[in-house]
Amino acid sequence: MQDDPVVTRLSSVYPELPPGERAVVRVLLDDYPFAGLGSLRSLAERAGVSPPTASRLFDRLGYDGFAAFQAAVRDGARDRSRLHEFVTRSPGTDLPAGDDPVARRPEDGSSAVRQAAGELRAGLEGTLAAVPEPLIETVAALLAAARSVWALGGPLSELAAEYLVRQLAALRPAARRVPDTASARAGTLLDLGPPDLVVAYDFRRYCPGTARFARAARVRGARLVLVTDAWMSPLAAEAEALIRLPHEAAGPIAPLAHEIAVTELLLVATAARLAPAGRLADLDALTQTL
Repeated sequence: MQDDPVVTRLSSVYPELPPGERAVVRVLLDDYPFAGLGSLRSLAERAGVSPPTASRLFDRLGYDGFAAFQAAVRDGARDRSRLHEFVTRSPGTDLPAGDDPVARRPEDGSSAVRQAAGELRAGLEGTLAAVPEPLIETVAALLAAARSVWALGGPLSELAAEYLVRQLAALRPAARRVPDTASARAGTLLDLGPPDLVVAYDFRRYCPGTARFARAARVRGARLVLVTDAWMSPLAAEAEALIRLPHEAAGPIAPLAHEIAVTELLLVATAARLAPAGRLADLDALTQTL
């Protein structure tokens, strides 16, 4: 966080600010970047100041309003690698000059594993608590009723998209992953319409290809379910159903475990709507013949 230019700017200007604007900066730095990603009113309330006072801070910092400040916060968040963050703060990674990594004490690795396990456990509990059952049921209804379901994600979240369609294909027909090439994606879009559903997994760093396909599908009338993070994908405003994982779901390296957990809930709720016992029995019988 200390390398983030927004944090650097907030810290450097703090001594020069009037009391009200200092209070806003304290809230931002105490809960960065999440405090800066809500509404201006909620930020002002947390700082105990009026919205105009909070707004003056961003003008003073040289941003073209609060929306421009939020864009800068999101840009900084996208540029940070979770893997790099975890490695640089994990026990035993800062070695004195001349130390041999091979000679590192064996307990260093165990300590890192315990730390990661604790973060995963706490994050998973927070994720499941943050995704209410009515939202799961809403998405399940869309997954069950759509003519076809197409899922896609970014470099890592595509694994969650693949898991969704592999399991969903056993429950219902026409569940597929969005193809990778531009020509194949164009062919997919050609046949998309209002009866179809796109499920996008989009986490920082947000994937431009995911956004392009989802927006093109929306233009053609397809519905959109978005699974994203606390920073929120640029697609958030276009989603009919939005599953926003809390910041605890970032995981020690990536949010994949949390994405899969939420996907499991979606599949369970969808299966309850489809009653797919006959289809699954046919699938098992066919598998035995091949």
